[in-house]
Formats: sequence, structure tokens, C-alpha cells
Amino acid sequence: MTTEGIEAVFLTTHNWGKTAKFFQELGYELEFATDHNSGQLRNGDGPYVFIAEVPEDQEPQTRIVLKAPDADAFRPDPVVEVVTPFEDTHYRTKEMTVRDPDGRLWSLQAPAKN
Repeated sequence: MTTEGIEAVFLTTHNWGKTAKFFQELGYELEFATDHNSGQLRNGDGPYVFIAEVPEDQEPQTRIVLKAPDADAFRPDPVVEVVTPFEDTHYRTKEMTVRDPDGRLWSLQAPAKN
């Protein structure tokens, strides 16, 4: 089984408000904000952008999230280095982290089983 393309872009930032405003000025609409300086924005039918504020001592990062339709059925080829297997998240999905040949980390996100 393969992925179904890019589902989201996950960003960490030192200033949630400024970063959210930046994306809103580029045409993204706020879908929801949390009470801990994070939230989700979307522009049309494309992938959503999720932004989370981190402390100043953490480097802001970007992670691309690929959609996996079924965590149990996903069997990556050995060329795909699995860093962490699918694990339950607090936002009701399963997430796997993989590393590409250049060392970048990618997330695969699948629906959680009910």
C-alpha cells in the first residue's frame, strides 16, 4: 500500500500569532485555534497547515505529512527508513515517522481505528 499524497504541512514557530497572520495574508483561513498557541489553517481543497508555537530554545521546524489510508495495511519497502512505527496521537490519528535518503523526517498519518 502506498500513501495518498500530501495531507498537511506541520510547522513549529516562536510566534503563533504572527505566523498565523502571515498565512492568512497568503489566503489561508483559520479552521480552528487551540488554547495553547496552535491551530489549523486551510486554503481551498489543498493540504492544511498546522502551526504550533514552541519555546525560544527550540529550533522552528517544518514537517510534511503524507496521508496513509490504513496504518495496519501499510508495509514500507526497506528503502523507506522507519524512525518510529505507527503510534496513536492525541489528535485521534496514527502517525509514523520515516527518514528520506538525505536525512529529512516525514510523517505518515492514518485514521485511528474506532
